[in-house]
Amino acid sequence: MIDHFGINCADIDASKVFYDTVLATLGHKRLLEYGDFIGYGTDKPDFWIGRYDGQPADNREMHLAFSAPDKETVQAFVEAARGLGLEVLHEPRQWPEYHDHYYGGFVRDPDGNNVEACCHTVASDA
Repeated sequence: MIDHFGINCADIDASKVFYDTVLATLGHKRLLEYGDFIGYGTDKPDFWIGRYDGQPADNREMHLAFSAPDKETVQAFVEAARGLGLEVLHEPRQWPEYHDHYYGGFVRDPDGNNVEACCHTVASDA
């Protein structure tokens, strides 16, 4: 069901040290850095931390990604959100900056969170 999620951190450097240290005790490590976003996991980045944009601590958006079996399901997810009148943050597309087979679409939920559906099986030429 859940593919990955991310939280926002006020002090990204302190958070890197914290998560590098505590997640290592559980067998996880830093797997990917994308700007101010750091992905942790064992085989793929399942948990992300990132620098927040100055929002008050009680109003920081979070990121949650749900697993989808295929490209069509990702598209259906985004269309369902659009049908409810919700904001589409990123139309479904290939995200080669994540990896060659990453396909995802991002929407804003009613509380302002960044919610995604993604699959990891769509070839980059699809």
